[in-house]
Amino acid sequence: WCIYPMYDFTHPISDAIEGITHSICTLEFEDHRPAYDWATSIDGIDHTPHQYEFARLNINYLVMSKRRLLNLVKLGIVDGWDDPRMPTISGIRRRGYSPESMKDFVSRIGVAKVESVVDYSLMEFCVREDLNKRAERLMVVLDPLKLVIDNYPEGKVEYFEAVKNPEDPNSGTHQIPFSRELYIEKEDFMEVPPKGYHRLFIGGEIRLKYAYYITANSVVKDEDGNVVEVHCTYDPESRGGTTPDNRKVKGTSHWVSASEGITIEARLYDKLFLSEYPGAATGNYLDDLNPDSLRIVTDAKAEPEILNAKVGDYLQFIRNGYFCKDNRSEGLVFNRTVTLKDSWAKLKQKMGV
Repeated sequence: WCIYPMYDFTHPISDAIEGITHSICTLEFEDHRPAYDWATSIDGIDHTPHQYEFARLNINYLVMSKRRLLNLVKLGIVDGWDDPRMPTISGIRRRGYSPESMKDFVSRIGVAKVESVVDYSLMEFCVREDLNKRAERLMVVLDPLKLVIDNYPEGKVEYFEAVKNPEDPNSGTHQIPFSRELYIEKEDFMEVPPKGYHRLFIGGEIRLKYAYYITANSVVKDEDGNVVEVHCTYDPESRGGTTPDNRKVKGTSHWVSASEGITIEARLYDKLFLSEYPGAATGNYLDDLNPDSLRIVTDAKAEPEILNAKVGDYLQFIRNGYFCKDNRSEGLVFNRTVTLKDSWAKLKQKMGV
């Protein structure tokens, strides 16, 4: 009869035939080692490999079980095995994690014989540390608010030089177009600011990165009372961020020219689960899914340099995080790799967790 032999018999003999020296497996196979040693001692087997066990990698806010990951795919909760929220090689590659950052992460956690859980924030820290040294800086506005500089000449476009990466003196520079109408982030303007607010407000002055000082004078609102346009004036003598009187401003905003800017899609990925240990409270890990693990912004505005971005490039959208061009999408679609800071740690501290 043709009988497929059991795993405990096939596995060690296959290792011996193939010349394996170290058979690495997880701790649940420790009790199987006597069977492994017996099978590799059978007469006729010349090579004797050895089995070594180590603890399985567990990371909080993630599930690592292939069965559970398969269920996420089958249920359509994620967009396949290479979804950027998945802890798979194809997933972390599509998300923009660099090989060097993953090697750093693995070297930091090491190999242990004791079951433990690695903090998700350590993995993100390693990613930030690596990408900070290699990512090109670009100005991209994710939540655009139009800003009109009333005393800037209509139709004029001038250019400012921007450093590609301040951490790398050999990275070079690129040109950014500036015009009368710009976009800034909505969160960078408030009509009535709270104490300590250092962005733009009526009567307040800020610096536009690389460009000029501006002062907000008035706003235009829609029918619901929402601010849709801010009118400002600029100081022509403040080009590059300095003035003859050496006055200082506390706030700096990034911006994109309305006439020269490029519309892109930004996919803002976050943790797939809200709970540090998915399913621990209810017994069902699906109960802890994060409903905001993906937010898609279809009308983000980027400086024209974004057109040179290729799949595999590492980018930092200034003040918005690290991004990469999606390897499965046509057009200008960018995935957020990681935020600039660990916002979850700050949230947990605020909640007293």
